[in-house]
Amino acid sequence: MSVELDDEQPEPVPHARLRRLAEHVLEAEGVPSTMDLAVRCVDAEVIAELNIAHLDGEGPTDVLAFPLDHPDDVDPDADVPALLGDVVLCPAVARAQATAGISAELELLLVHGVLHLLGHDHAEDDERQVMEVRTAALLEAFRAVEGQPGDHADDAPAASSPREGRAEA
Repeated sequence: MSVELDDEQPEPVPHARLRRLAEHVLEAEGVPSTMDLAVRCVDAEVIAELNIAHLDGEGPTDVLAFPLDHPDDVDPDADVPALLGDVVLCPAVARAQATAGISAELELLLVHGVLHLLGHDHAEDDERQVMEVRTAALLEAFRAVEGQPGDHADDAPAASSPREGRAEA
């Protein structure tokens, strides 16, 4: 599987750690290794445009998820690439709402977005509870191995640069 992270905005983002987290979530959720995930970090203007155009939303939001191929529909033995979908993060909105730091907030939003790609939702109370419990478990397992956000120098938010590229797993 591969995780492509494109950073198109000026906020510092912990690129390597977010890639590792995405890979952790995909593996933990049993996503076939033939599936790819795209993560985009965009500014408030871009995410507002996406929110309006695709969800009839209003203004900027913290995360959007655009599912493409569902893992249940992918033949793991086929030699055909499949794209789980795109998770679009807005670090500027994440920073404004963060209570535990920008890196922790981006991690929460990334897991939330990937779970949406996998079919989870939070429209109903019971769905929201399932999604919150799964998000917490995935973050806890990741942080048990990787440490808390910002624990390591290479995990600190780095200055953004365009087109961060791919990380293969």
